Amino acid sequence: MRFRGILIANRGEIAIRISRACADLGVPCVAIFSHDDKDSLHVKMADDAVELSGAGASSYLDIDAVLQVAQETGCDAVHPGYGFLSERADFAEKCNARGITFIGPESHHLRLFGDKAAARSAAQNVGVPVSSGTFGAVSLEQAEEFFHTANGSVIIKALTGGGGRGTRLVTRKEDLKDAFRACQSEAEKAFGISEVYLEKFIQRARHIEVQIIGDKYGNVTHLGDRECSVQRRNQKLVEIAPAPYLSDQLRNEILQSALKFAGSQKYSSLGTFEYLLDLDSGEQRFVFIEANARLQVEHTVTEEVTGVDLVVSQIEVASGKSLSHLNLTEDKYSPRGFSLQARVNLERMLSNGSIAPSSGVIETYEPPSGPGIRTDGFGYAGYSTSTNFDSLIAKVIVHSNTTKLDELAKKAVRALSEFRFEGVKNNISLLKNIISHQDFMHGGVHTRWIEEKSEELAKEWDGKLRFVNSNDTCEEVHVPETIAKSSDPLALFSYQTRLASGRAKAGEKDLAHEGDSPNDMLPISAPMQGTIVAINVKKNQEIRAGQVLAVMEAMKMEHELVSDTDGIIHEIRVIAGQIISEGSPVIFLEKSEVSINKESVKKELDVNVIRQDLQENFDLHAYTLDEHRCSAVEKRRSRGGRMPRENISHLLDEGSFKEYWPLVVARQHQRHDMETLRTRTPADGVVVGTGTINADEFGDEASATIVVHYDYTVLAGTQGGRGHYKQDRIFELALRFSLPVVLFSEGGGGRPGEDDIGPWVAYDTPTFTQFSKLSGAVPLIGINHGRCFAGNTVLLACCDVIIATKNSTIGMGGPAMIEG
Repeated sequence: MRFRGILIANRGEIAIRISRACADLGVPCVAIFSHDDKDSLHVKMADDAVELSGAGASSYLDIDAVLQVAQETGCDAVHPGYGFLSERADFAEKCNARGITFIGPESHHLRLFGDKAAARSAAQNVGVPVSSGTFGAVSLEQAEEFFHTANGSVIIKALTGGGGRGTRLVTRKEDLKDAFRACQSEAEKAFGISEVYLEKFIQRARHIEVQIIGDKYGNVTHLGDRECSVQRRNQKLVEIAPAPYLSDQLRNEILQSALKFAGSQKYSSLGTFEYLLDLDSGEQRFVFIEANARLQVEHTVTEEVTGVDLVVSQIEVASGKSLSHLNLTEDKYSPRGFSLQARVNLERMLSNGSIAPSSGVIETYEPPSGPGIRTDGFGYAGYSTSTNFDSLIAKVIVHSNTTKLDELAKKAVRALSEFRFEGVKNNISLLKNIISHQDFMHGGVHTRWIEEKSEELAKEWDGKLRFVNSNDTCEEVHVPETIAKSSDPLALFSYQTRLASGRAKAGEKDLAHEGDSPNDMLPISAPMQGTIVAINVKKNQEIRAGQVLAVMEAMKMEHELVSDTDGIIHEIRVIAGQIISEGSPVIFLEKSEVSINKESVKKELDVNVIRQDLQENFDLHAYTLDEHRCSAVEKRRSRGGRMPRENISHLLDEGSFKEYWPLVVARQHQRHDMETLRTRTPADGVVVGTGTINADEFGDEASATIVVHYDYTVLAGTQGGRGHYKQDRIFELALRFSLPVVLFSEGGGGRPGEDDIGPWVAYDTPTFTQFSKLSGAVPLIGINHGRCFAGNTVLLACCDVIIATKNSTIGMGGPAMIEG
């Protein structure tokens, strides 16, 4: 099959990379862009471009809008790149429902590997070693229990997504609560799902990953490995292919482990299987940590050492070509030398050593070039950058046929030195410091290496500016403190220009960047453009050094504004929800001795106060509870029935029920508003979860049970799309953990009128396949009261034991359906 057109559901450098692959294949491509991204270079590179409504990342996450553009422009395929919608199973399914090919893995692969805890469990099932961690999302209480059993440090990770968002290292139990909440908040903003899980932290580990590709016919192969140990806050900065300083035996074990896992899942498209190599184990022990079911940012280094165009290959296998047709088989893999990628980010270092995104107008953008040097980027002179998106602006990729890593490193440093990039602060200097370091060149790096060498790698500017004056002699001047510490990326640039032209004198104050600070007050300014999430203090309040005054969010990451001195709050200039620019004053502080101490600060917290977001959570859950569904309960009982939660509470041990996804509603948003759906269709008509039965006699593990209870008070207990997803997930867990299932089956079968299917009258669902797999594997108990038809009957009929009340009516359907 040859695609008529490919919609690129992304932006920036990866959108440009995909458009070039489309051009090589002779396939037209269409770009999309948000209103605030219309000047991005990817818009100009495609054959056509369509503007989406709105601004920022949310525009690129609007599934319906993206698919509408695809249909209107005649595209029969969508390439999601990485990030945004690339790992969304619902997006892939909606593409397929509209006859559009999703260029990526199958939706069930996206679901499996999008749930990192599920992926770890699946790895264990095929004998792939995994690190110690929790299985599935955890509560704060469960996280505290795991921290205790881990007997050391732990990593909190978002259950879905990647890129370091929603990830924190915790070394002290007293820091766990704040880190847990921050990870949940970041995960919610970045991926729409706040769930997190924990892993035991490996103190010194190398991060090794394997590039996998599979076709639609069950064939899977690898294209070698990569080293990704140079990270900061769990975000990669420099990658190398192949991973240096690995023995042949160890390399082969890791490659075969990834191949075995991917093959067991019949994985299709590109994917990266990631491992940690414990440097302190003494036996080079490696463990699987996660798989990214998409194209990776660092795919470039694999391309350089293999000569394989991964993006073209990904499109080709999506169109139906086999690996053998593309000449991609394991015996063909033979790396040529080394390749290195350095990620150029728009960022700057704050006074406390942390990193903040930078923004402004790029004055000069001249990327390096030459033999073995490639730059994938989207910057240009005059481009106005935005912190509404990721800070990555370019990737410098260097390849050499050398077998010596230090030779490749020298070439990379030279290439970065030739990168003329002015007007916006960036990390090129940091990258050169990393790559030229002896540890890097001789295999001495690990995932925490940057933190250990932070002072050495991030040599702080000494506050002096050196330039050549009109007499062609070098002059050194001291820059005013207001400019040296300014958050404005153009402050130093403009000051240098005025110095050279004689419009400024060395050492004079720069009033343009002092701001309108009240007399003798210390400003606490925004380190970046972003949104104020919370203000934690009040006017005239005494505060201690180190106290968090406010929290702001930029690029889906939260940043705390902390005072480095004791004092009194003089003025607060912002409110929660306000968008502010970089360098804008948030709070003015009067330095002063204060009477409070840290203990009294903690005592001021009123534990009885319910935060607004917590109250919202309570309110949403109230829609699902029987005490708030009086009319439904009254109607149900008048007909001799009980509510699902009544049955579940009678069956399970008190307090043991853990419900899965209770806040979903029916997929009928074109018919009803959200308030109506929450009232009429709580939980999408099916209550699903885990619990225990007779745990006091048999113990928690032996009594663990899964319960699925259809709710006849919701659209006659019919089966909705989101309810199907809940069952798919819970039946998968039943098989994996060998848990018996109790099914309360009363309901009307398939539900008509679901949204987002368009003209399609039916769609595939794996629910029945998943449930039938349980037959003979775990006990299946079916319970029925009242009417049970069609799909509900199919599930009930698969059960080992069926218990029914006298007024049960169980059947497949009416005469017309039977005849059909």
